[in-house]
Amino acid sequence: MVYITRALVEVLCDLASDADPDRVTTGVSITPAGELEGAEALPPETPVFTDFYLPNAGHSVNAVFGVDLSTPARSAEGLFVSHPVRELEVTKRDDLAQVIFVAVPPWEGDEDSFAAFDRTGDRRQLEIVDAAPPEQSLSG
Repeated sequence: MVYITRALVEVLCDLASDADPDRVTTGVSITPAGELEGAEALPPETPVFTDFYLPNAGHSVNAVFGVDLSTPARSAEGLFVSHPVRELEVTKRDDLAQVIFVAVPPWEGDEDSFAAFDRTGDRRQLEIVDAAPPEQSLSG
């Protein structure tokens, strides 16, 4: 079973919709269920996908200074890809990760337009949870 927050599904579908007809690829990361508000029904150690990294972060700086400011692949436990004109499946063009989320139009985030797959392309059972990380503030 793969768990993801409803808010993350909505944000990822919005990113895909905004980029359409182009593809979006970005890393997604987890938070243990015990740290989330609204995930009390899950065991505390259950990984729940909660966050994403801005796509294409740092590419212009990387090209000029040779410094990679984008999120390293090892920081993201999963990957999100949009397929504006493809089927709801992992393709040979997709980067691989342990969990790959794929979205297709109409970008609604339901089972017909959003799914999870493993690195071999097999569909994984997906549960969307109404949970959120606790609010954080920057202290300075």
